[in-house]
Amino acid sequence: MPCVTHDDAPALADLMPWSVAPPRLGRSWPAAPDSASLKARWDALVKAEGPDRAALFEPTRSRTLHTAVGRLPGRADSGTERLARASGPCPEPVRVLLAPYDEQWLIPDQRLIDAARPELWRVADERQVFLVEAPVTEPPLLVTSLLPLLRPGRVRPLFRRPGGREPNLAPGLLEHLGTRLGGTPEPLDVLAWIVATARPDLGVPLTGDAGAWEQGLEVGHRLLWLMRRDGERPKLPGGRRPYVRAPLPSRPVALRYDRDEEALFLDDGRISPVPPQAWDFEVGGVRVLEQWFAARVAVPEPGTLAAIRPVSWPQPWTSELLELITVLTLLAELGPLAEPEIPDPVTSAELRAAGVLPVPDTARRPASVLEEPEEGPEGQLALL
Repeated sequence: MPCVTHDDAPALADLMPWSVAPPRLGRSWPAAPDSASLKARWDALVKAEGPDRAALFEPTRSRTLHTAVGRLPGRADSGTERLARASGPCPEPVRVLLAPYDEQWLIPDQRLIDAARPELWRVADERQVFLVEAPVTEPPLLVTSLLPLLRPGRVRPLFRRPGGREPNLAPGLLEHLGTRLGGTPEPLDVLAWIVATARPDLGVPLTGDAGAWEQGLEVGHRLLWLMRRDGERPKLPGGRRPYVRAPLPSRPVALRYDRDEEALFLDDGRISPVPPQAWDFEVGGVRVLEQWFAARVAVPEPGTLAAIRPVSWPQPWTSELLELITVLTLLAELGPLAEPEIPDPVTSAELRAAGVLPVPDTARRPASVLEEPEEGPEGQLALL
C-alpha cells in the first residue's frame, strides 16, 4: 500500500487550528516547586510598603504595582485592586507544567503575570487537555492536563469550550475519518494519534487503515497517560522500581549519575535502579532530570521573593522524583510509529477535496465562552 509522504501529511496547525501563545510570567517568583513558598512570598509582598514592595514585585513594562487588570477566569479568590494597595491572603496556588515533565505551582493572579492568556484559563478544566508544541526537538509535542507555561511553542487546547465541548479539530475531520475508518473516533483518539505520529516539522500523517489506526492509538493513549499523569499512577515492575537506597540530604546541591550502578546520587543520597534511558531522556537537548533538580536547588538572589523557599528538601519532592524517573523510563520504551507503517494515507489533498481543508478563519479564533460575568479592574465587570 502507498504510505503518506512529507508533502502529503496534513499540518498540525490545520488539524488543531486554534492555538494560543504560552503564558509569560515576566518574573519567576510567582511560580515554585512547592505551594507553601508561594504563600510566604505573597505575604512578604503585601507586608512591604512603598519602594520596598515595588522592588520585591520586580516590575516590567507589562506589569507594575499600579497596572489595572481583571481577575483570571474561574479564580474568584484573586483580587482586582491595584497591587500597590493589595492585602489579604494569597490566592490558592494551582498546579502548572512549568518545564517539560516538571509540574510546579503558580499563584493564579493576573496582576503578577505579564501575559496570562485568559483565553486558556477560560477553557481549563478537568476535561481539558493541552497540546504544547516543542518544535525542532524530539519528541516534538508535549501533552498536559495542567495549564502549560512552557515556551516557546504554541499551546493547542483539545476543546474550545469548557466541559469537553467543541473539539479544537478541523470542522468535518472527525466525520471524514469516521467514513474512512468505519467508525467516528473520539477527539481524544485523534489527539492520541497526533502525539504518536507527529514529525519534528509538525506534519501529522493520517491513515484510513483501521488496523494501523488502532496500532497508533495504543501507542498514543499510553503516551497521553504517561504525560498527563492524571489517572492511575504509573509503576514499574517490582525489580525495576526506583527506591531511595541511602537517605537524601536535607539540602542537596549536586546531582550525578553512575551508569554502572544505575544509581542517581543527590550528594550522598542514592536512588536506584535508575535506567540509563531515564537519565539520558532529553527535551530540546536538556536532560529532564537535571533540569528538574536544578529548578529545586538553584540559589536565587538574596533579598528577592524567589529567595523564600524551603529550608530543607521536602518529602513530596522525593516522591515526585521517583515518579518522574518512572515516567521517563516508560516513555523511553515507547517510540513514534515508523512512517512506512502508516498505510492508506489520508492526505492534505484528500481533506481539501472533502471540504475539511482549508479550515475557516473562525476555527483559528477562540470561541465565545463567557458564560458568567468576569471581574475587571477594581471590581468592575469585564466587557468582552
